[in-house]
Amino acid sequence: MNLNLNFKSALVCGSSAGIGKASAMELASLGTSVTLVARNEEKLKDVLSQLPTGDGQRHDYIVADFSNPETLKEKIEVATKDKVFHILLNNTGGPKGGPLFSANTEEFTKAFSQHLVCNQILVQAVVPGMKKVGYGRIINIISTSVKQPIEGLGVSNTIRGAVANWSKTLASELGGFGITVNNVLPGFTATDRLDNIVGNAAKKFDKTEEEAAEFMKSLVPAARFAQPEETAYAVAFLASEAASYINGINLPVDGGRTKSL
Repeated sequence: MNLNLNFKSALVCGSSAGIGKASAMELASLGTSVTLVARNEEKLKDVLSQLPTGDGQRHDYIVADFSNPETLKEKIEVATKDKVFHILLNNTGGPKGGPLFSANTEEFTKAFSQHLVCNQILVQAVVPGMKKVGYGRIINIISTSVKQPIEGLGVSNTIRGAVANWSKTLASELGGFGITVNNVLPGFTATDRLDNIVGNAAKKFDKTEEEAAEFMKSLVPAARFAQPEETAYAVAFLASEAASYINGINLPVDGGRTKSL
């Protein structure tokens, strides 16, 4: 199986921590030149210093806040002016939790902008280069909620579904150019966001955080939380030549928790 990514370039969003950082590390280990994207420059510098580097690899970073799509657009247009990105990993923090009915309309607008609008900006910037070289991998980190809505994440469930359908539509439009578009759906993964979810669950059900975490693990056939690296392995595979005929799918990495096919 050819998982070699030598001489490929990747734009990895949300790469200062969690799944984004793990994906950047894994892609770099396979030979990719990685451009990190996140809003915290100090964290970006720290991750940059940790990226594996081999022959021909050059890593860098872009400071961008997805709450400001116009600034993101300006910076990405500069980055793609003289550089082709073969791989785009769309990944940003999820909307805050809470019931759908009580969410105000601003929450939807903000989440739609940070997720779908920013994804669209990035795709429109990188796809011309992908078409030119006949190779593209667009991978979106979303959520298992596109298969099974998650209680207490009303806005997230809604926006993730929109991103999934956006992705499926793009997969049909771009497949003939050697570009694939796929979604990775993480389950319970040991990140800061999961810590927040566990904490909220503990408060809601009057449990300790340890009790809440154990209950959540009991919902997973694998009986544990995932490590970010386990999701990164799926990202790396989808980015490779080996996944050239996989297009338009939702790939759960959830230990079997999602109850749908």
